[in-house]
Amino acid sequence: MTAPTAPPYPDARTVLDPADPAFARDPYPYYARLREGGPVTCVPLANGTRAWFVTGYDEVRAVLADPRFSNVPPRGAGRPKSDSPAQRARACLARHMLNTDAPDHTRLRRLTTAAFAPRRVDALRVRIAELTDGLLRDVAGRLADRGSADLVDAFAFPLPVLVIGEVLGVPESDRATLRDWTYRVGSPADALPPGAVDEAWTSLYAYFAELIAHKRRSPGSDLFSALTHDATEGGLDDGELLAMAFLLLFAGYETTMNLLASASLLLLTHPEELAAARRDPGRWPAVVEETLRHASPLEGTTWRHATEDVDLGDGTRIPAGASVLAVLAAANRDPRHFPDPDAFRPGRYAPDATERGRRTAPHAAFGHGPHFCVGSRLARLEAAIALPRLFAAFPGLRLTVDPAELPYRPGLLVRGPRSVPVTA
Repeated sequence: MTAPTAPPYPDARTVLDPADPAFARDPYPYYARLREGGPVTCVPLANGTRAWFVTGYDEVRAVLADPRFSNVPPRGAGRPKSDSPAQRARACLARHMLNTDAPDHTRLRRLTTAAFAPRRVDALRVRIAELTDGLLRDVAGRLADRGSADLVDAFAFPLPVLVIGEVLGVPESDRATLRDWTYRVGSPADALPPGAVDEAWTSLYAYFAELIAHKRRSPGSDLFSALTHDATEGGLDDGELLAMAFLLLFAGYETTMNLLASASLLLLTHPEELAAARRDPGRWPAVVEETLRHASPLEGTTWRHATEDVDLGDGTRIPAGASVLAVLAAANRDPRHFPDPDAFRPGRYAPDATERGRRTAPHAAFGHGPHFCVGSRLARLEAAIALPRLFAAFPGLRLTVDPAELPYRPGLLVRGPRSVPVTA
């Protein structure tokens, strides 16, 4: 028998490099080792800093609901930054509601909640199905012409971009470019060519400034138009409006893209679960929920810092001023809450649990408490409609490479495969 391979990051004393492809591909052994030493651990990072990683399920939920952990970046945090156009753009676009506390967070969140109300989201069912069928015809064309297709480029990316683009009023011709920029700003700078991240921040700022000016001149029925009107009525200042535009676009497709890509990959590598969903269409919502738990599209929340010394109950003291990351991907594989946590088993959810859990989910994939994702219902709906259509259209779909060779997005914020090449 072959001896088991040691995890690439054996314990918390090892410096963690989020840009390392091995860590990006499979961070779970590292998180499991952290949890063995306790649900809260101080970790040295490759940039020379240290941060507290919260990996236990109960502890992550506690951090997300505890006002002693502030979302507002402290002044002077991180390395000294030059006063460049890119840094000024980044500072402005980073003023979104994920980086605020109450009462500002409450005010900003209220402006978007109505746009993602259940009635409005459910009204998109027919349109999502139409967009999905159009993309699947494109996938079929690629398979016929080339013999293969990449499900990320042809399916998982364009669907949520088309949907959120319609909701927000972003021109279709701009969406591929926006994807490239948002990918760069969400990745560690060390994983990209020099200057790539700065150029993306500057470009995003200029793009959103022009888009907002256009919506003011020619408003429509989309959310961006409504937000620009709110700004003129005193709801948002110009900086908050730019930051809100960035956040809604970034969050509106990035997590859903990773959900669709990860679910497709998991079903292709777990044919018994795919066969079960095909036999029982009522099982598809459970497939979505288990993907959210097993392959969290958000690996971690935005960074927080402790405003005072905090003990989450395990006896470990997080000192005031410390940087804290609530690791959703680790919490969702906490064996204290999920039996056999590393297994992909949609059957672990009761038939009615997926609907009941849309607000109080049995996992932490969309956050918790006041920072629960307002777009979670839309993401679930897109996946529940698109995935059965994909596998009904291509019953013989299979991967063309070893899953262990697939590249993953680097970083600690969003997580998913960068490509899922298939053939029929």
